[in-house]
Formats: sequence, structure tokens, C-alpha cells
Amino acid sequence: MLNRRDFLIGGSIIAGTSLLSGCSKSQFEDKSININRNKKVKMKLATSWPDNFPIMGTGVSNFANRVREVSGGSIDIEVYGKNRLVPALAVFDVASSGGIDIFHSGPYYWKGKNPAISIFGGVPFGMTFTENMSWFKNGGGYDLWREIYDRYNLYPLLGGNTGPQMGGWFRKKIDSIDDLKGLKMRIPGLGGELFSRLGVNPILLPAGDIFTALERGTIDASEWVGPALDMKMGFHKVAKYYYSGWTEPASVLELTFNKQSWQKLSKEQQIMIKLVSNEMNTDMLYNFQSENAIALEKLSQNRDVQISAFPDDVIATAKIEYSKLIDQFVSENSDFAKVWKSYSKFLEQNRDWSGLSSRNYLNARD
Repeated sequence: MLNRRDFLIGGSIIAGTSLLSGCSKSQFEDKSININRNKKVKMKLATSWPDNFPIMGTGVSNFANRVREVSGGSIDIEVYGKNRLVPALAVFDVASSGGIDIFHSGPYYWKGKNPAISIFGGVPFGMTFTENMSWFKNGGGYDLWREIYDRYNLYPLLGGNTGPQMGGWFRKKIDSIDDLKGLKMRIPGLGGELFSRLGVNPILLPAGDIFTALERGTIDASEWVGPALDMKMGFHKVAKYYYSGWTEPASVLELTFNKQSWQKLSKEQQIMIKLVSNEMNTDMLYNFQSENAIALEKLSQNRDVQISAFPDDVIATAKIEYSKLIDQFVSENSDFAKVWKSYSKFLEQNRDWSGLSSRNYLNARD
């Protein structure tokens, strides 16, 4: 006689054999099967960059392809470059209203909606890339970002990082802070606010309009990103003074979803997108690092271009005005005060370690 344990084991084997007999061998060998294959989602993604724009534009296209690949085709994201579906600087509002599912841009563009958003994009004299990413992941930055974006019916993910950006291209040489007075300069975010305190008139322009404005003298200067993208934009042909920067030491790019579009995805699909967005985030940083190094080497050989740091009095005054700027926003905007409290606390916690490790190492190496 079978005891109860043997009976249950035997029954399980018979049941399993019966189930397996109904499945063909090819079904077990088909590695393309995805559990979401019957839940396919099509989404529209608009960017603030032209189609196939180096690093940022191509990075988003690669993201869409990777999502399609890892999801087994259950997520199909169609990417639209700036102005093809939505104007470059309208993507935030259109995604908020549900006109598109996703956008790729930079948080610093939305300072006018809420100054606190600028902190998520990067802060003058602020955190480095590694410090900033650590704040998002381990210091509460992500939670604060999503809390504020939730009010706009949006759900943000990290969508890339440029690393340290340059200070900009100028049509005339800057020998002292007086040379900044009255200049019209394309620069967004908190960096634009800071330069306005140095006597500059900040102007917000999308990528495709900057070169023409600089060439025609509509603006006197412009910051963009770094040597790689700046050379592709041709700025060195119309402005020969190129300065290192401190307004954007770690500029964050965003991959932001309309909240309902995000929620209609399955849990598995959301996890896939988060994993691929993390991949895009680091890939962009690595690409900027290598491409900027190559481009700087070329620029350094161009005798018509002068590369230097801003004069000492510009930097000293900028630090003073920066403190005043932060104090003003903290006193005027409760969201800014809340985010700044978290950001500045994390920066102070990391200042000594970054100085002891990275600064001393770079000084020793070079």
C-alpha cells in the first residue's frame, strides 16, 4: 500500500506529465516567447533634440530599440525629434496633458514652472556626476523629483548625464567681470539666473536655433554642452573664445512619462524600462567622456580658438552671487527650500570624501 507522501508525489508526477504532453517541443525551445507578448503597447516619445542628434538623440533611439528587444516586442516606442511632433520646449506640457506618452529633455528648461525643478537638472558649483547620481539613488533625490512631477501628471526617470559642461562660447574675450555686462547669452536654468546677476541677459533657445543666433549676433555668447557636441554645432566657426564652466557640473537629462501612460504598463514592463533607462543613463555619460576628450584634442589644435578659464574676479563674484541666489529661492519657494535642504546636506556629506579622493588624485596624476 502507498503511504500518503508517496501518493502525493506520484500524483504530482502524473499531473505534470499530462501537462507536458500538451506542449510541443518547439514551444520549450522558442526563446523568443515573452510573457507580455499578448499585451503590446505602442508609445510616442518626443525629444528636445533634432532627429539623430549625436549622443543625446542617438541615445534615445538606442533606448527605444533596446526596450523593444528586451520586452520581446511588447513595448514599441516611436521616437520623434524636436518639432516633428511637438516643439522642442513644449514636451513637458504636452506630456503632462497626455498628448504624448514620453519626452526626453533636461529639467533645467522648466525653471519657470517651478524653480525647484532646476535643482534636479544640476546646480552651479554643485555636485559632480557621481555625487549627483548617488543623491538621486541614495539621498532622497528621486523621491523628491517624483513628488514634484506628480503634480504635473508626470513620472520621471534618469535619461542621461552630460558630465561637466563647458562655460560657453563668446564672440569677444572676457578679461574681467565688466566684460560680461550687457551680453546676450543663451543659457538655461540656475546657470542663467546666476549669469544674470553678473550682468548678462540670459536667453532660452533650443538647440537648432543657437548657431544662427550666434552667427548673426542676435546673441553674444552661448553655452551648450562640451567640446564634442559644441564642435558638431559649429560654434567654433562663429565664436573663438571658449571657457571652462562651473554652472553645470553634472547636467541630468530626463526620460519622463505621462503618469497614465506609465501606469498602464505591466509591472514587468516598468522594470524593463527602468533597467534600460539606467543603461542609457550610464552609456550617455561614457560617450560624453570619450567624445569630449577626442574633440578637445582637435579644438586645441585650432589656432583660431582660445580655450581658457574665466578670470578670477568672474569666478569669485559668481560664488558670492550664487549664495544670494540660493537664499532668495529658498525664501520665496517652499519646494525649492525642501529640495535644496536635501541636496545641500548630501553635498556637504560628500565634500570631504570627494576632495580627499578625487581632487587629490587628479592633482597627483597631473
